[in-house]
Amino acid sequence: MPDFSDDLKPASPTGPEILSQEREHSNVPVDELAQHLLSRNDFLKRQERIIPILEKERVFSKAKQQNLSRPDRYQLGLARAKQLRRLADKHSWDEEDQSMSKYLVDDVSPFMVHDSMFPQTVKEQGSEEQRAYWMPKIERWEAIGCYAQTELGHGSNVRGIECKATWDPKAKEFVIHSPSLTASKWWNGSMGRTANTAIVVAQLYVPKTADSTELVHHGPHTFIVQIRDLKTHKPLEGIVVGDIGVKYGYAPMDNGYMLFNNFRVPHSAMLSNYSSIDYNNCTYTKPANPAVVYGSLTYVRATIIMHARLIIARAVTIAVRYSTVRRQFQDKDTTDKHAPELSVLDYPTVQIRILPLLATAFALHYTGEAMHNLYSNTRAQIEKGDFSRLAVLHAQSSGLKSLCTELAANSIETCRRAMGGHGFGGGSGYIQLNSDYLSKPTVEGDNWMITQQTARFLLKRMQAAVAGKGKAEDEIEQSCRDWLSERQQSPAPYRVFQSDEEIVKAFHRRSRDITYRAYVDRHEKKRNWNAMLLQLRKVSHAESQSILVTNFYEAMSQADLSPTLREHLKVQFRLFAFYTMDSEARDFVKARAASDEDVDELPSKIQDLMAEVRPHAVRLVDSWKIPDYLLDSALGRSDGKVYEDLFNRAHRLNPLNETTFNPYFQHDEIVMGGGKASLDNILAKL
Repeated sequence: MPDFSDDLKPASPTGPEILSQEREHSNVPVDELAQHLLSRNDFLKRQERIIPILEKERVFSKAKQQNLSRPDRYQLGLARAKQLRRLADKHSWDEEDQSMSKYLVDDVSPFMVHDSMFPQTVKEQGSEEQRAYWMPKIERWEAIGCYAQTELGHGSNVRGIECKATWDPKAKEFVIHSPSLTASKWWNGSMGRTANTAIVVAQLYVPKTADSTELVHHGPHTFIVQIRDLKTHKPLEGIVVGDIGVKYGYAPMDNGYMLFNNFRVPHSAMLSNYSSIDYNNCTYTKPANPAVVYGSLTYVRATIIMHARLIIARAVTIAVRYSTVRRQFQDKDTTDKHAPELSVLDYPTVQIRILPLLATAFALHYTGEAMHNLYSNTRAQIEKGDFSRLAVLHAQSSGLKSLCTELAANSIETCRRAMGGHGFGGGSGYIQLNSDYLSKPTVEGDNWMITQQTARFLLKRMQAAVAGKGKAEDEIEQSCRDWLSERQQSPAPYRVFQSDEEIVKAFHRRSRDITYRAYVDRHEKKRNWNAMLLQLRKVSHAESQSILVTNFYEAMSQADLSPTLREHLKVQFRLFAFYTMDSEARDFVKARAASDEDVDELPSKIQDLMAEVRPHAVRLVDSWKIPDYLLDSALGRSDGKVYEDLFNRAHRLNPLNETTFNPYFQHDEIVMGGGKASLDNILAKL
């Protein structure tokens, strides 16, 4: 209903005026930088083409979705997923188009695992016959899938899962069984209410001979299993499956639980591209490299890094735009009583929370690209029977997954807090972004646990380098050998303020030094592994930070960029590197990677770099081309209409304001005119 507030305007200067001035006074080539960042697979063209299609569909409206209950969010998620599939068929969208549409809708789809890890596992671990049978069904949504690995009692420790798959040579079937409550599959996305088929990871047991009762354990293997009736969608006999309930985020996702009671599946259920059981006897063929069992996890970890850069860019886009528009207090040293209030982003205490995160988004971008290429090349080699790069891929993807998701999750909350009171509100654009992304440091390998995988790999390579026998196995071992040789000469610290290359070398030296210290503790001093876990996490993070800095430097140096853009990216590189170095300063000094004098200067250098970035911050975030539809943020609107949008969301779009309530304790009535029935209605939901 119209009222006098319809004619009110924000005080001057307005948000649009402020952002317009910011953009006019910066020389960042937005379109060039956007193409540089987002040219892969025509990202920008797809985004521009698909947004208008989505905005026309009521089911994709975000205006009131924050007010929906969890059951309603699942139903909306299901409706959205179905409509996206129909639109894909209608517009002949390819796989990249479909990925773009899901990215823009920005609601965790109940079909997310069906579209990612489920088919990826079948493609990688299924035989040619299995792929030919299953992939058409998956693509037609006849077999709707999930990935059932994590259990109630085991997560990161895949080898510790309890679910069993026992080969019955007489019936020519596998018997899948959950021997305990903790063997229940748990947390598996799409499994609770959506999937009718599951990739089940189970411990394989095979009799020694067809007549033997003695079982041989062959570790975890993957099986493709129908779990629901294809007509009624009810669970099959011998299976208990359902949704685990409310979570911190992911409201539309039906994360599930599942138990098997001696459930029988055919011989063809075992995915057999790398390992198999002979149909006619109990002969087991093991994979050439057992690590291929974790191939799908490695794929997901590699893609998570690409996703993390966009998450940080989104959080920082909101923060930069709002903190530029928001004005608070005059300059403390001004003598002009009528001087305007300062932009919040002018305060170094705000800059230090936001601008290094902008630099971090760029750093993650280049490593995301590098990991995408490493994964693609490694998979191509594996298809040819060459597993030589798999260990490097697994180690790097594990360490980077841990570090990058931690950086991204922390960045959202850091930006939210930097926004003051409005950052806590529904118009911030942070609520769903924050709650949904908070799962990432835990899923696909807990961030603290999987650093052991990276550290174990690095310690093995350092051990081999110390032994120095024959040719180095890979570039990691060779770099360890080079570092050991250099170390004997007591090299001087790098002068990190003199050249960017010195920065890269400093990070590399520090990583090797931390790895070597851990190697000495483990292999020479025989220190207990569990007692070293905190140290091993540092080994992993140091290597991952070195990778981020190296990839940023190399990509920036090799790319075809205008001089103006190159200079802006150099500032971003230094800000990321120095900010990271400052937080780990003691390690750099101990490793003789940087001098005490340079480390002491880092805070002032960082502040100088932030002052350089400040006039260009708005155009730098503009370069990520994150549309307002995706941001769904009053604070981060590209046009700067922050206060108009905040008021509109509260006054016109808030469903709570559509009802008049009875606040007087003398009455049971909750809704005016609703009588006691309005109380009964809410009590019935408890």
